[in-house]
Amino acid sequence: PQSVSLNVSNVDRAFGAIFGSEITRKYGNDLPDDVYTVHCNGAGGQSFGAFIPNGLTLELVGDCNDYMGKGLSGGKIIVRPPQGIDFKPEENIITGNVALYGATSGKAFISGVAGERFCVRNSGATAVVEGVGDHGCEYMTGGTLEPVEHKYDVATLKELIRAHVEATGSPRGKEILDNFSAFLPKFKKVLPYDYDRMLRVIASVEERGLDGEQAQIEAFYAVQKHK
Repeated sequence: PQSVSLNVSNVDRAFGAIFGSEITRKYGNDLPDDVYTVHCNGAGGQSFGAFIPNGLTLELVGDCNDYMGKGLSGGKIIVRPPQGIDFKPEENIITGNVALYGATSGKAFISGVAGERFCVRNSGATAVVEGVGDHGCEYMTGGTLEPVEHKYDVATLKELIRAHVEATGSPRGKEILDNFSAFLPKFKKVLPYDYDRMLRVIASVEERGLDGEQAQIEAFYAVQKHK
């Protein structure tokens, strides 16, 4: 693993994209997390961390413009305010609009609020943020809304918050972890109706002995048959 510390400003657009392309050219998509870490201080310009791949982590202490993590492709982005602030991160915007637009994989941990259209057309990245503007996760949900009750979902949620706190030092995240049972009822799981139905059918097919891709194929035909 290698790391470097740099100052950035909002004229540094698409920061990390060219470095990410060189990583992909040399290693493909096979690197583990945090092989290369860039510690940034200041203001991230538009499209900070666009398209960055597996193995590259960008940590930004400061704030960020629009389109952060656009097309994120396996890399990791951490955005957090400086130490010693006298405001609550969960009540203040730290990154602009349309963050993680079209992301396909990777992780983002944001200690603060993101602007509008957060994670629009995200199709695979994992993100933790402490507030969003209008149209969060647009096009990806379909409206299903339910409590977080299944033990797998509860464990996943807690692990995501733990990873967020580890990455950002988020005071809000620490508060939730310290009082997890009290906060758990406040969380909701949101996912598309059709995706939820497909997951249930896949589970039913797997109970009959099929698994993996074959179970998904059987579930697909079963859902199509009953439409």
